[in-house]
Parts: sequence; C-alpha cells; structure tokens
Amino acid sequence: MKRTFRLAVLASAALIALFAFAPAAFAADGEGLLGRVDDKTITFFSFGVMAFFAIFVIVASAIQERMANRKERVREEIERLRQP
Repeated sequence: MKRTFRLAVLASAALIALFAFAPAAFAADGEGLLGRVDDKTITFFSFGVMAFFAIFVIVASAIQERMANRKERVREEIERLRQP
C-alpha cells in the first residue's frame, strides 16, 4: 500500500515538473525564459556554474574535515572515560 502511494506521488511530481517546464522547452524561435541571449550572458552563466561547484567543493570539504575532527574528539573522550 505504501509503495504504490509513493509511486503515485513520485509520478505526480514528475508530471507536474514536466508541465511546469514545458513552456520553456517549446518557446518560439528558440527563445527561453530569458529571451534572446548573447555570448556575454552565456559566458557569465558558465562562470557562475564553475564558481558554484568550486565553492561547493571547498565548503563540503571543510564540513567533512570538521566532522572528522569532531568524531575523533568524541572517540578520544569515550576512550578516556573507559579507562579506570
């Protein structure tokens, strides 16, 4: 019962997403949501994508490092408390 409900919800969400993005896909004369774009717009968008992923990797690595340090501190604290 739950599995079929989840499948129905997932299928409904997929259809809603398709209907929501269809106007942009079928825009007249190849124009999307932003209208006509030139090389400058595409270049800045591409730089934005590259910057996003570079910043994302740096932030995710910093978070992972902090979590690893916290894990080690907790492990050391547990070992210290186990010692009589």
